[in-house]
Amino acid sequence: MATRYWLVSLPVQSPGSSLWSRLQESISKHSFDTPLYRFNVPNLRVGTLDSLLALSDDLFKSNSFIEGVSHKIRRQIEELERISGVETTALTVDGVPVDSYLTKFSWDEAKYPTMSPLREIVDSIHVQVAKIEDDLKVRVAEYNNVRSQLNTINRKQSGSLAVRDLSNLVKPEDIITSEHLVTLLAVVPKYSQKDWLSSYETLTTFVVPRSSKLLYEDNEYALYTVTLFHRVADNFKTSAREKGFQIREFEYNPETQESRKRELEKLMQDQDTLRSSLLQWCYTSYGEVFSSWMHFCAVRIFTESILRYGLPPSFLSVVLSPSGKSEKKVRSILEGLCDTANSTYWKTDDEVGGMGGLGGDADAHPYVCFTINLI
Repeated sequence: MATRYWLVSLPVQSPGSSLWSRLQESISKHSFDTPLYRFNVPNLRVGTLDSLLALSDDLFKSNSFIEGVSHKIRRQIEELERISGVETTALTVDGVPVDSYLTKFSWDEAKYPTMSPLREIVDSIHVQVAKIEDDLKVRVAEYNNVRSQLNTINRKQSGSLAVRDLSNLVKPEDIITSEHLVTLLAVVPKYSQKDWLSSYETLTTFVVPRSSKLLYEDNEYALYTVTLFHRVADNFKTSAREKGFQIREFEYNPETQESRKRELEKLMQDQDTLRSSLLQWCYTSYGEVFSSWMHFCAVRIFTESILRYGLPPSFLSVVLSPSGKSEKKVRSILEGLCDTANSTYWKTDDEVGGMGGLGGDADAHPYVCFTINLI
């Protein structure tokens, strides 16, 4: 699928001219690798010259906005598909691949009546796309909030022993809690394990001999238990800290453990549900935005063509997708099919800042042309 297209309009010099046939023949003969399609623009309501000029001033900015929203949704789809591990899906408009929708464009009269003023059509498209963008922000924020909560929990469970949550490392049988005895959890640097094992019984009085047991190790630390009398716990913590051993505050509570487990399971389920829902919404919304964008492009090519070629509307609109090496040749073919009397004017460097900017492209041409980037 091509990712970059030109939307071009050429002036029809006389009602009976076969401009389409001549363009097809020239492209086929000199640039055979360039796909060419008609872009069917309906007879829209022209209005006044002042209204067209005012509309033209806003078209480039509006196009950038609509194009930006379509790309934003596409990027979100790509990210969600990557995270979900699903196969990349071809994007569509009501089941029609987007490139086919562009190259076989048909105006939706029911949605955008051609007798409506052009400004009204453009405004309705802008409002619709803006609403979709707002919905996207809300849905992505909701999804990211759940992801953030899960990431926080995962960081607590996967960090070093000095900071991570210990609840999934400690079993009920590891902890002794009675009227007189308490079990503490000590985080010991790996290089100090021998020092810990040889000294923990003497860090204070009333430490239960041989009560220290290794529970877990990571790359930096080892987690040990130690059992002692309640009344010396504070003294033990102070002495341990002075020797570089960290005593982690921990209270084993089966209800809390179960509650955390349920919370984690719910968050994981919520994340999967929200991700699936957001992906489906993006598929549908991308199609809606793309359809709106193509209708907008039809209004844009119509408006710029009237301002370029005058009334009554008499122009041929086409979609091309030239390769990089064919661009110069295709430009030459398009220029050759325009009124040669105007060609010199459009190629004059110091006139580029004039009407050449109507099409929204940086280069001046004797025809209306602007680029549609699908990605």
